[in-house]
Amino acid sequence: MRIVDIRETAIALNSSLRNAVFDFSEMTTSVVAVMTDVIREGKPVCGFAFNSTGRYACGGPMRDRFFPRLLKANPDSLLNEKGDNFDPEKILATLMQREKPGGHTERSVAIGTIEVAFWDVIAKIADKPLHAELRERYSQTQPKMDKVPCYVGGGWYAPGKGIAQLLDEIRDKLDSGYTVMKIKVGGASLAEDVARVEAALQLLGSGDCLAVDANAGLEPERAIQYAKALSSYRLKWFEEPSDPLGYADLSDFIAQYGSAVGTGENLFSTQDIVNLVTYGGMRAQRDFIQIDVPQSYGIVQFSRTLQRLEAMGWSRSSIFPHGGNQMTLQIVGGFGLGGCEAYPGVFGLFAGFADEARIENGFLALPERPGIGFEAQNDLYQKMKALVS
Repeated sequence: MRIVDIRETAIALNSSLRNAVFDFSEMTTSVVAVMTDVIREGKPVCGFAFNSTGRYACGGPMRDRFFPRLLKANPDSLLNEKGDNFDPEKILATLMQREKPGGHTERSVAIGTIEVAFWDVIAKIADKPLHAELRERYSQTQPKMDKVPCYVGGGWYAPGKGIAQLLDEIRDKLDSGYTVMKIKVGGASLAEDVARVEAALQLLGSGDCLAVDANAGLEPERAIQYAKALSSYRLKWFEEPSDPLGYADLSDFIAQYGSAVGTGENLFSTQDIVNLVTYGGMRAQRDFIQIDVPQSYGIVQFSRTLQRLEAMGWSRSSIFPHGGNQMTLQIVGGFGLGGCEAYPGVFGLFAGFADEARIENGFLALPERPGIGFEAQNDLYQKMKALVS
């Protein structure tokens, strides 16, 4: 059992959407394919992943350092004790050889994307959906999940998009089966954003059905203004009100805001998350951690981060990983986490789940295809399949 090749290609998102900080007009993402000599149903087993959205393609370090390390390794050194599958702990250890501590974003996205592609291989060889493989390894004491809570992100800023168009968008998402909506704030004036929130609440009926996201775009003084203006609405959460590493600023915001806060998608190591909950004023019984697993070294490292969080009093129900995609869905189901997000129609090929997936009363059923299940996303899978042909 060995790796035959590992390949990457960069694909443009081709999106004009804007949040409080930047637009996506130049955004790209890396698609990775891991090719093996294992044969299932007459075909070699291949694993796929991509580096979520919001970080650019990272094929350079993949080809310069990380692919060669795996391809040069003794094939047996990457296998489990039985020799019948790849060992994800050994895969990650090989990728991290000769890497200096710190500087995580220089490598965490590249390594995490490769590592998740190997999980696709591992689950396919085991003939299980990834969530079942993860539950067996990491979550046997957790209740089994057949479906996961799924909220929908939207409310982007766009030319000509006012409150009327925002409400049309929310109605469309409610008709699609979602019950919780997240909209952007911080990209307009405070008065305009408050008006958008109030209009959304009139339609949704409850603050528990609405979250807002500033995408880490508020300077400290402005963040406090938003905290004061929105605190009384008791929203589901206020996401990323301040710089991801501004723990003191986040703590000040939380003290003023009072209601639930969510953050963590722009932190890329276990130590970053530990620092967040230690120094950022985060409350284990109220707030939400939103790690992006493929962008922060992958699933093995996430399991270690989760262990640290649980030891610090955090429950799995407070973990809502960033990334509205099939990878996140499998991870949420496998670890028994609080829920996942969705971005239908936003990030082109990379948004959403299986083509036949349907949201019902805010829940999404876990897929049963072996692996991550990209094969059920026809347009995306065509790009992935082209990498190995």
